[in-house]
Amino acid sequence: MLKRRRLRWLLLAVLALFLVAYLIYQWLSPPPPVKGPPGGPSTSAPPRPNAQPADCPDVLALVIPGTWESKAGDDPHHPTANPKSLLLRVSSQLQNRFDDSRVDVYTVPYKAAFRNPTDLRDRQADYNDSRAQGFKRAADKVTKTHDHCPLTRYVFMGFSQGAVIAGDLASDIGNGRGPLDARDQDLVIGVGLIADGRRQVGDGAHYVAPSPPGVGAEVALGGFGSLVPGITMTGARDGGFGTLADRTYSICAPGDLICDSPTIADPLKAIGSLANAANNPVHAMYATKRYWKSKNSQTATAWLLGWSTRLIKKVEPVPHT
Repeated sequence: MLKRRRLRWLLLAVLALFLVAYLIYQWLSPPPPVKGPPGGPSTSAPPRPNAQPADCPDVLALVIPGTWESKAGDDPHHPTANPKSLLLRVSSQLQNRFDDSRVDVYTVPYKAAFRNPTDLRDRQADYNDSRAQGFKRAADKVTKTHDHCPLTRYVFMGFSQGAVIAGDLASDIGNGRGPLDARDQDLVIGVGLIADGRRQVGDGAHYVAPSPPGVGAEVALGGFGSLVPGITMTGARDGGFGTLADRTYSICAPGDLICDSPTIADPLKAIGSLANAANNPVHAMYATKRYWKSKNSQTATAWLLGWSTRLIKKVEPVPHT
């Protein structure tokens, strides 16, 4: 028994010596050679041009409707999928106030669906599929516009599912994940969200009063991930809105479960109620003052229209080639 213990200690001592020798070698080893001479070719992007093509607008107002307020084949400049779409009260007025050459008001067409997992008769596209399509189309529009119009500014606006998409797009840009490069983050002049399902007070964005204490449904259920197929609760946004936090504004009415949810302990029970929350009276009334109004007594849509109008007016006309 004594011999086994001595042998064990001997082996441990040998291993310790090898480990110490290896660490000393690593510390004393010369650093790897630098590839290429200092001051070599720069990989930074070229400077912005002084002008852009004549068909480019000064501002792209990217509008993303909520659940059941759009369709994949809708006309982005004259949407008709849902004449009662909440954000039509904003987008149509922007089109009336500004010339097309000044502002391109683009309403992202996407499925805008939310299949209720508790209803086997519901054949809609599921939330994950709908949200993914909306995000891709919004990001592609920004990429395409920026490639052709490098000086165009951007205003993002979204409601409900559309607010999740617009907020995710802003988060990606503000945290350097694209579709705009880090040096072009300043081109996004404003992000306006109504009933954001990933809302989280304290992430640096502006929460327009009255602002309830709850979180977005996806944050409340974030710990349960994809417990229900087709409905992935993604939790809080990684990095929040990053550098765009100071120009992001969020509106949420107290009692709207989409953006003002308590912490959920029973996800299976909660999913059914959240699937129907888009139809609750609070969520459907942002064009009225019944559940939310600003300090100067504006509806949420009137506030968003006034805010976006002021931003656009501050943008100086862009020279054209």
